[in-house]
Amino acid sequence: MAFWGKKSEKEEKLAGPRDIPGPVQNYLVAERKMDPDLVKLLKAVIRKSETGEALLNIRVFDDSEAIAKKVQVKDYASLDEHPDLMLYEGWFDERSKQVKLEEKKQVNWDTTIFTQAEIEQKIEALREPGDLVFFYMARGNVHGGPLGMGAAVVELNPNHPGKKQKKYAIYVADVIDMKPVGKGQLIFSSDKPTQIARWVNDGHGKRMY
Repeated sequence: MAFWGKKSEKEEKLAGPRDIPGPVQNYLVAERKMDPDLVKLLKAVIRKSETGEALLNIRVFDDSEAIAKKVQVKDYASLDEHPDLMLYEGWFDERSKQVKLEEKKQVNWDTTIFTQAEIEQKIEALREPGDLVFFYMARGNVHGGPLGMGAAVVELNPNHPGKKQKKYAIYVADVIDMKPVGKGQLIFSSDKPTQIARWVNDGHGKRMY
């Protein structure tokens, strides 16, 4: 005796994050005017579409932001519970190379890269104890932000001039929604804006990760 519909369809195994496929990279550069180097640094999760054999659903996200938010993106379904991480969502056709994406979140990728002299000027402009200035970083051990590796935060030390207190305290912090998450982790203290500016400048540049 046959029992129609008894056998359930094997559940699709979803693939993990990968580089954005070529046709989608081309679309983001040509249609969305994104920097080609930046597009290569973002990630995608993909699944087969139910509407056609060659169609694939795709979600584009910034893995650095996911790390800053302590979210592990394992596959396409992972972003169901974290829609705030999605930059674009849509589909592409492997055969025709057609792409259709909806922008889910606007991000200002045109981040100003300051010179060492400009960084030093901004540090010297701190006036009130506890005042802060931050600079996005492209290197380091924190995450998030438009340059990928969080931010360096410089504080005019409110305890200065106390015993053994330096004028400035330098921290590194994760960045979420373009802002440092608190002051972050203390790295060092210094009385010398030039020394601080040199250190910040070493990690403040074009995004690499």
